Amino acid sequence: MQLRRYLSLLLFLTTYFSGYSQITVNPNFGLKSHETLDITKVELTKEKTVVSFTIENRIENGTFCADRKIYITDPAGNRYKVINATGIPVCPDNYTFKKPGEKLSFTLTFPPVTGEYTYIDLKEECSENCFSFYGVVLDEYINSRLDEGFSLAERGESLKALDKFTKMVDMTGKYNGIKALVYYNIVKLATDTGHTVQAGEYYKKLNSMSSRGGKIYIDQLNLQGIRY
Repeated sequence: MQLRRYLSLLLFLTTYFSGYSQITVNPNFGLKSHETLDITKVELTKEKTVVSFTIENRIENGTFCADRKIYITDPAGNRYKVINATGIPVCPDNYTFKKPGEKLSFTLTFPPVTGEYTYIDLKEECSENCFSFYGVVLDEYINSRLDEGFSLAERGESLKALDKFTKMVDMTGKYNGIKALVYYNIVKLATDTGHTVQAGEYYKKLNSMSSRGGKIYIDQLNLQGIRY
């Protein structure tokens, strides 16, 4: 009886805290605009949303800063503006890297996401060299399935990766940001493996989605010479 009460209390506390905090480490994403900038963690609480980054410098005297106009967007289209930057200057101030290869870690803090947070987009609105991430996946199960697909692709098992991504289509549901990510990878893998009919089918599906969900992926495919 004592053990049962203890386990019940432990379950309650776990449920209670998980309701107020969610941490996603190394989330998958659809597209990003900066080659060496990565999201290492997203933490959601009832008070705030904290996104952690790393960036690697590739040039002599490279600089980096965070603009005041950086937003995350939830699946419903609600926007949340950055309220604090830690470890990185706010533009027009810059951090100057000491040498190529140097890495910088920093965090951006936003208000709490009040809507659904299966995925988010992140965009910096500035005059030049702005960064963005589309389709940052915060769902643990979907992230694990995506990890499997990307791992297969990285090992050169493109047909198995294509099959894995195709099987993910049904789980994307109403989440256009994740659906676009999956469609995009199906088009690339199907093109690479000579399955042009399938590639064309999913290219058309991408093209028929809203501009937020599909156009950026179509533009990226076109830049790679993929067009159906």
